This record gives sequence, C-alpha cells and structure tokens, in this order.
Amino acid sequence: MAPPTGHRPPIMADVAREAGVSHQTVSRVLNDHPNVRPATRTRVLEAIDRLGYRRNLAARALVTRSSRTLGVVSFDTTLYGPASTVYGIEQAARTAGYFVSIVSLKSIDAASVGDAIDYLAEQGVDGVVVVAPQRSAARALESLPPGLPAVAVEGSHMTDVPVVCIDQAEGARLATRHLLELGHETVWHVAGPADWLESEGRLEGWRATLEEAGRTVPEPLFGDWSPRSGYEAGRSLAGVGGVTAVFVANDQMSLGLLRALTEEGVRVPEQISVVGFDDIPEAEFFSPPLTTVRQDFAAVGRHSIEVLLRRIDAPGTGERERLVVSPSLVVRSSSAAR
Repeated sequence: MAPPTGHRPPIMADVAREAGVSHQTVSRVLNDHPNVRPATRTRVLEAIDRLGYRRNLAARALVTRSSRTLGVVSFDTTLYGPASTVYGIEQAARTAGYFVSIVSLKSIDAASVGDAIDYLAEQGVDGVVVVAPQRSAARALESLPPGLPAVAVEGSHMTDVPVVCIDQAEGARLATRHLLELGHETVWHVAGPADWLESEGRLEGWRATLEEAGRTVPEPLFGDWSPRSGYEAGRSLAGVGGVTAVFVANDQMSLGLLRALTEEGVRVPEQISVVGFDDIPEAEFFSPPLTTVRQDFAAVGRHSIEVLLRRIDAPGTGERERLVVSPSLVVRSSSAAR
C-alpha cells in the first residue's frame, strides 16, 4: 500500500489499515502493551516503517497525561565529569523510552537552578534529574515545584530529594592507599574548588586515609579543575622538598601538573608519582600514562533514571534514598614504588 497522498503525514488509522488491524491494536503496539501477539506486533511495526509514521506526542500526552519526556539540569558540559554524566542520563532515558530536555546553565547558583526547574516543569516533563555537584545547586532542590518527581546526581545528603552519586571519598582512598602501598611516606593533594561536593569528598577520603595510616597530612593545594591550575600547583610542588607522591582531584589538573614537573626537571614516576581522578579518554596517552580513578558514568545515568521512574510511578516514595556507585582504580605508568 502506498503512503497517504497529498503530502499528509500518515496517521494511526493509516497504520491500522496498512497492517490490517484495529486502531486499538496499533495503539497497544506503540505503548508496548503485553497483550499483543508477536506476529501482529511485527506486522504493525513493519507498517510503521513503510509509511514513515511518527506518533503525535502532544496528542499522546493529552491521553496518557505523560509527556514521556524527562528534564535534565546541568552546567559547564565542557568538563568531562558533567558531560559524561549527562550523556549517561540521556542514554539511559532513551533506553527506557523517554525523550530528554536539557537545560545547561552558565552559573550553578540556587536561583538559576530554580529557574531551570520551573522552565522544565512548564514544558510538562514527567520528572527532572539535576546534576548538582555544588552546594548551591543542592540548596535549590529544597524548593521544587509541588508534585514534580526529581533526582539529584552528586547532590548533598541534606536534601529530601533522592541522590545518585559516585563514592568520591572511596575513590580518593583507593588513590591514596595505592601510593602508600608503593612505599611513599605521605601523599600530597591538589584539590578541586572548595564549593564542589566532589572535591569535598575526595579531600575527605585522602585526609582520612593518611590519618588512619598515621602519616603526616600535608596542606592541600586548591585548583579549579583546569590544566592551568594543575600546572601552577605542579610548579609549587616541584619546589617543595620531600614530595614523592601527589593525588590530583581530576585528570585535567593532572595534565597541567605533569607538564610543570617536566619543565622543572622532575621525572615522573621516578621522583614523584602522580594519580588523577576521572579516567578521561586521554589519560592513557598522557606522558607518562596516568594512573587514575575511574568513575562509572553509565551506571550513574542508569541508576538515576531508574530512581526517577520509580518516583514517577509511585509519587512520594524514595525520599532521602541515596544510591552510591563504586569507583575503581586504573593503574598505569605515572605511579611507581618508592
């Protein structure tokens, strides 16, 4: 059967006619209803492909009171962590049969996050995921629109909104313990910005591991996640006597630190071992290849969508739920025995 003439887009009735089934059967196939025979489902899907049918989402939303769209609030997707997190969320949502509407913010203050959530609520999203790695973003979750299901990624435990996060402190413990087991007396730390929850967790894990081992805890240096700030930290550490091991809070700062150490004539790992955090795709091609902590962003995306869909299906459940994803250590050539 030929597609409808007159340049009119095909409608559900056209699909039903093409497949030789009822309008209701087509609707059941489109909504993944279980009470459809496999052969009938195949026939309907083939008719959809032949006709180039695209469902009318607006009409479907009116009937089901569901837009099948989830909102995501994020910021600075030039950073590997936030970008990978959003990608993981988007892939998981698509697998679950949902579209994603993303609002990317330049600033992550409470007012901006609140405006973004209000905007998505007005678009009729079924729920929102807020990538909230800073305390200011987490505070914005305290004033969500009534009845809007939400999940925070890397959010604070101080909110009633369920949180999905990577165990930042455990990642720091893995990095610090690795360096201590290589025979280093202590481990210096280049931390991320102080207002970031991820930075805070990595700082706490590093400090706790040294204290538990009875080792000296050096004063941390702080960066802003950029290679430039890592470079400045590297220049400072190159002039400090007795530094043999450094845990850097992300791989981008590690890159800058490695460059600074090279310029200062410090050999890695022969004189100073370096461990990063994130395992960005370029990490294995650093010089030397970087030992680092890997975060499973796909798992974060999958779990955040699972938690959000549970809240959509059963409003009021899952409050204060906190699902933690474990990181892993990837050992390469930038760390060695003392």
